[in-house]
Amino acid sequence: MPLFPTRLLVTIVAASISMACAAAPEDAAPKRNVIIFVADGLRTGSVNATDTPTMLAVRQKGVFFANSHSLFPTFTTPNASAIATSHYLGDTGDFSNTVYAGFPIFNDSAVGAALGKTPGTVTPFLESNQVLADVDEHFANGNYLNEETLLAIARKSGFRTASIGKIGPVGIQDPTQLTVTTGPNFEVPQTVFIDDATGNGNLTPNVPADVAAALLSSGVGSTAALRNQPAGSVAAAGTLNSNSQQQQYFADATTKAVLPTFKASGKPFVMVYWSRDPDGTQHNQGDSLNKLTPGINGPTSRAGVHNADNNLKQILDYINSDPELAATTDVFVTADHGFATISKHEIDAAAGVANSYATTFTYNRGALKPEVVPGWLPPGFLAIDLAHELGLPLFDPDSQPTAGQYQTVDPTGAIVGSEQRPASGNGVIGGSGARDKVATDAKVVVAANGGSDLIFLPAYDRATLEHIVQFLLKQNYVGGLFVNDQYGPVPGTLPLSAINLEGVAQLPTPTIAVAFKTFLLNTPSLDPLLTAVQIADTTLQEGQGMHGSLGRDNTYNNMAAMGPDFKHGFVDQAPVSNADIARTLAQILKLPLPSNGKLEGRVLHEALAHGEHGEEPSELEFARHSKASTDPVTGKTTVLEYQTLGHQKYFDKACLVDAKGEEAEEAKRCP
Repeated sequence: MPLFPTRLLVTIVAASISMACAAAPEDAAPKRNVIIFVADGLRTGSVNATDTPTMLAVRQKGVFFANSHSLFPTFTTPNASAIATSHYLGDTGDFSNTVYAGFPIFNDSAVGAALGKTPGTVTPFLESNQVLADVDEHFANGNYLNEETLLAIARKSGFRTASIGKIGPVGIQDPTQLTVTTGPNFEVPQTVFIDDATGNGNLTPNVPADVAAALLSSGVGSTAALRNQPAGSVAAAGTLNSNSQQQQYFADATTKAVLPTFKASGKPFVMVYWSRDPDGTQHNQGDSLNKLTPGINGPTSRAGVHNADNNLKQILDYINSDPELAATTDVFVTADHGFATISKHEIDAAAGVANSYATTFTYNRGALKPEVVPGWLPPGFLAIDLAHELGLPLFDPDSQPTAGQYQTVDPTGAIVGSEQRPASGNGVIGGSGARDKVATDAKVVVAANGGSDLIFLPAYDRATLEHIVQFLLKQNYVGGLFVNDQYGPVPGTLPLSAINLEGVAQLPTPTIAVAFKTFLLNTPSLDPLLTAVQIADTTLQEGQGMHGSLGRDNTYNNMAAMGPDFKHGFVDQAPVSNADIARTLAQILKLPLPSNGKLEGRVLHEALAHGEHGEEPSELEFARHSKASTDPVTGKTTVLEYQTLGHQKYFDKACLVDAKGEEAEEAKRCP
């Protein structure tokens, strides 16, 4: 064996010692823990010293993101996908809570067979572990998102991982862990999933053995509390209670079982806590039946806001009670979207009313007579209006009175055996209404979601697209139209790519995204955005709460962060969004976050205590823009207002305005 010269050997050893010493501080430093706390539907303006003292303290002690953004469509599962992956929806394909899957759910899939399910709707609602597992099975690597999530990367890197709270977004944080064994059982995942279904039947993931033991030994128990929040009806007010009982179970499971188990394991952790409140309470509140005021600003909604704050306080109290955890844990607080009060009738503050064919009928269902206030918009009004305009039959994909055949819908009631409206608002228009195992022969599919709906043309059909667009431009309940880029420029609309809905998604990309009308009541005692009202295609009532639109009331979500890696007492005025969270936290954790698509968020360097190259500037340059497209026939113009920081886009609001005439250019802005 050749011998190294003595001087060289000494040099190598000395260099090795020097490198080891240089690396020692970083290697010896404790690994970071991360908690993402999502207060579902929390509006920025709802944070105050009375209702949310804990969230206000996070803003004051850490970083307050004063220019924050939800992604459009402003729904839960789309923003859950962004929070999980740092990708916009054009890449994740999670375009709304209800999507067009391109296939009937549970169609000859292993998941469907294991769960004993028969083929069902082509417009599945994604807030379900079973639906998520089935959709995952249809795509590469068992992951419909087509992007790795922060929890998945952390889990593979040796971190303990957990996702706790609202069913649906909880599973989206690590979707490949939702797998089904033979028989109606989920495999026990490595990531801890605790949600509405935990312990409530065998069709839900169990938790790992050490956490299961801790749930029992701590007295928390293995069964999640159920919600007790009736939504009410057109004649009966909804709930007057927050979702406190169920969420107390989640908070106790977190602080008495999950976090102590993670601490005892000696491993770092990444956890997502998804508080259903204030969303669940604002949706179902009974303070404002069929009235726009107080809407979602009444005492019940405020109780839901306070409930979420209590959950955050319990978690932070646990972290702060342990000096080691307090020194190593970063907490990022966000909301998936904002909120507005539902209108099923008015389209502006002057009490103008919606012009819809669907409002010309009296709707009766079961014991409710009527089930919709006469002259008001019924659930599924967009599907009803489009079917009538196109002269095509309408079917309800969520109902199969005969196996393999979707329910016929006829608002006139003339067709024997028909229903007057789709049960959940979704519609299959044209074709036979037959539920095929692979596809649908429908000409048009409507996925109803609330403050916005998605329209799909399963086959490329420019004539039908143009017909639909011309019709929608004339409907005063519409607040903006965005069309799939494959159709090229369509006057009066903007392309989906303008709002980052065109990417590498595996699920079908919408043909048209319809944002419904939003307006402000401007109540003197309230922040104007807190007075927002929106037309909503929903089974909920006027006066209750909804989201989904592209109004600033919906895109302005609450965001803040605190911990050892974030600045203290810093207000970040730069635009930020839910798509920036995972990339920022991955950098803190020194974890790779691989990417298939290009619609990624950014690292929030300006908010970090030490940026990538030392201290980052506190103020970043950004710009505000507007983009518009006018239809020369109607003069109707879709306007989009957004911000840019480098190549990143942040979407503020959109509207549909009348820009015909000499003052057309001046009119191309949102009120």
